[in-house]
Amino acid sequence: MEDPMAPPKSQPAPGPPPSSPAALITRVKEFVKNYMSQPHYDASHDYNHILRVLALATHILSTEQSANPSTTYDPTIVTLAALMHDVGDHKYRPTSVPPSGSEDPNTLVKTTLMDLGAPPSQARYVQTIVKAVSYSHEIRDPARVRGVLLQHPELAVVQDADRLDALGAVGIGRTFTYTGAKGRRTEDGMQETIRHFEEKLERLVGMMKTGEGRRLARERTQRLKVFKGWWEEENAMLMGMDR
Repeated sequence: MEDPMAPPKSQPAPGPPPSSPAALITRVKEFVKNYMSQPHYDASHDYNHILRVLALATHILSTEQSANPSTTYDPTIVTLAALMHDVGDHKYRPTSVPPSGSEDPNTLVKTTLMDLGAPPSQARYVQTIVKAVSYSHEIRDPARVRGVLLQHPELAVVQDADRLDALGAVGIGRTFTYTGAKGRRTEDGMQETIRHFEEKLERLVGMMKTGEGRRLARERTQRLKVFKGWWEEENAMLMGMDR
């Protein structure tokens, strides 16, 4: 029997209180804003792109929650994944030094979120989504993406939002910006960028996962096709000319 007069036993010091979703999102936004301002990122992949994807994801989420009430989405996960989806993007990683430690793209999102106050389980969940967002990843391993979607329905929302920002007027501007920033110069010049419309961008509408994503993708793909028609019309006079 314990002596009621004995001094109380010492307890381990409590850790920091768990971060509220709003406070965590504020810290993540600040981190991403600074991260995307690094000089090796360009205007096709900058903080404005992140904000557009976040706005689209928020819109798609609201629509899907109304249309599919049986599917449970975590709005905080959607927001965090939209904000972090380009952190560690392979297109902008230096190729001369292999990634290691805190810069490992396979864990960078998770470790960053934990450093900013996210619970480990939440950070792992977002990392899994971010790794499955990209077009190239789905082309390489569509079965894995389907598997992630079954366990992480938020992926469909964020993935559609990111792909929508590659379409329409904004997508046209981003495509030319990316090509110019990467310094790609070929004999065909800007025509190479137009071919990218057919090789990738016009295929995105068939890869959308949500009803609202497909609806918006159809609209924006039509804008791509209209622009391409104008391009071909204005370049028609080059046909048959000696180069």
